[in-house]
Amino acid sequence: MSFCKLRHLIAAVTMLVVASVSALAQDVVPLWPAGAKTLQGAGEKEITTPPNPAPGARINSIKNVHTPTIEVHLAPKETANGCAMIVAPGGGHSQLVWGSEGTEIAKWLNSIGVSAFVLKYRLAQTPGFHYTVEGEALQDSQRAIRILRARAKEWNIRPDRIGYLGFSAGGALAALVDIRFAKPVNVVGDEIDGLSCRPDFVGLVYAGWQPMDITAPADAAPAFLTSAGKDDAFHAKETVEFYDSLFKAGVVADLFIYGHGGHGGAISPRNGIPFGTWHLRFKEWMDDLGVLKR
Repeated sequence: MSFCKLRHLIAAVTMLVVASVSALAQDVVPLWPAGAKTLQGAGEKEITTPPNPAPGARINSIKNVHTPTIEVHLAPKETANGCAMIVAPGGGHSQLVWGSEGTEIAKWLNSIGVSAFVLKYRLAQTPGFHYTVEGEALQDSQRAIRILRARAKEWNIRPDRIGYLGFSAGGALAALVDIRFAKPVNVVGDEIDGLSCRPDFVGLVYAGWQPMDITAPADAAPAFLTSAGKDDAFHAKETVEFYDSLFKAGVVADLFIYGHGGHGGAISPRNGIPFGTWHLRFKEWMDDLGVLKR
């Protein structure tokens, strides 16, 4: 093997190692201090698939969430650009699709220099509890944004480059954080509660929600919206309706409705279907916003 080929091989292996390491969480941060009045379900255990995963093992889904957290995936220092993204997996508010719409997204974001924070939010369809999307789940989302701002220096991120990327049910939360920041619920009353919970930009991927007010204010954050059309018509319709609300308010937004591609799947390959490349459009959009500049 020539020296040139060997050098390229070493570089490729190094990138794989970096990607693998950056996919592992560096920390898990509770959103609320112990005893906060918003917390319920003390003593309840989360339900994961697979059950009792080994440390570092892939978790496909999580149910019965009562201790909301953010899982920290910082971009490698040599490529970090200061941009941060809260990632909200979907799952119909009954579970969190933690692998494909959470940790795998964090790994991809790390590869483009973005630090990712996978959000474990409370689920409105948790049996025996009365969580709501516009209540506890939104509180968790707003608190996550504030925590990133509070710890921006520690995590080497910029407090004015904090995005929120939501999938399916998580996309409903992305819409809410984009339009409900003016009157947030201050649960704890600490210094973190005093920080802005307005995201700097949001992404909605095959988002969907039950009837709720999605009227966008003029100062809503820029938004990227995407969905498949023909074979995911419900989510495509709500995506277009939210875009229309942003458009009427004069908010910068990009909309990509693909002919087909189904629901779910995040950034997994789709056998040549263009919808499988939405994340490349999302990166281009972030480039256009200027949030990926080092």
